[in-house]
Amino acid sequence: MATDASPQLRSVPPPSDFHPEISLSRTPTHDGLHFWQFMIAGSIAGTVEHMAMFPLDTLKTRMQALGASCSVQPVSVRQALGSILKLEGPPGLYRGIAAMGLGAGPAHAVYFSVYELSKQVLSRGDPNNSIVHAASGVVATVTSDAVFTPMDMVKQRLQLKNSPYKGVAECVRRVVMEEGIGAFYASFRTTVIMNAPFTAVHFATYEAAKRELMEVSPDTANDERLVIHATAGAGAGALAAALTTPLDVVKTQLQCQGVCGCDKFSSSSIGNVIETIVKKDGYRGLMRGWIPRTLFHAPAAAICWSTYEASKSFFQQLNSR
Repeated sequence: MATDASPQLRSVPPPSDFHPEISLSRTPTHDGLHFWQFMIAGSIAGTVEHMAMFPLDTLKTRMQALGASCSVQPVSVRQALGSILKLEGPPGLYRGIAAMGLGAGPAHAVYFSVYELSKQVLSRGDPNNSIVHAASGVVATVTSDAVFTPMDMVKQRLQLKNSPYKGVAECVRRVVMEEGIGAFYASFRTTVIMNAPFTAVHFATYEAAKRELMEVSPDTANDERLVIHATAGAGAGALAAALTTPLDVVKTQLQCQGVCGCDKFSSSSIGNVIETIVKKDGYRGLMRGWIPRTLFHAPAAAICWSTYEASKSFFQQLNSR
């Protein structure tokens, strides 16, 4: 007797840890946005932030690199600014901005998209969990630092006084020929160790401050919401920047080593760099540039978060049509 040998089709339930909402498909993720929309919003926010605040970043780099080869007296923000304007003119404040432009967009696209996806996966239905926000920020910064670190190194070398490089292309070519590819990532470990706590403090503080400000005035209009995002971002950026300045000084030393009189280190050991800085400049040397760093990150974070949230609102309205 003939039998039906065709297989019986059964519906198999998806595994418990399957999250279709975070796939890269056309289905929107949380906040009603697609993955690519988070990337575009982040890219716009990062580019606007860094381009707008670039002169302060140049001041910070100059101040942090001053004590690399010998012990010097502390230099104020006004002195550093006056020196650049007198000797190089306003263009001196923008040396290296092309490298920043090439790195900031892609890095922040990765940064914010990974943050949003990590937050969704880790929150498990609790969107106000500060630990989740901090952990998501750490995951995002480690991923984006892998993209941004090479261009950040090029940017800082171009920012130095009397930089031997004429532009991004020459700097990349000479570093590859003279120092090897590894030189682009000499500060990667320091950058991650610095940015992990920076981002944890930044994101946790931002989300908490935003939530509190929203509760104070829950019925705010879109324009007022942008002010809330900017205020929360500025406070979070300033706090995180001040706390992580010593590691930022170490990062600058590693990225600029061997250029314009900066010390050359035998290894990328954080302890070795800190010991050298303290020996020549004392513990104050670890806080070089903290004022322009804080002045950079407070408005930069405000610009970044308000631009990011505005871009998200634009895409939300576009998707709702």
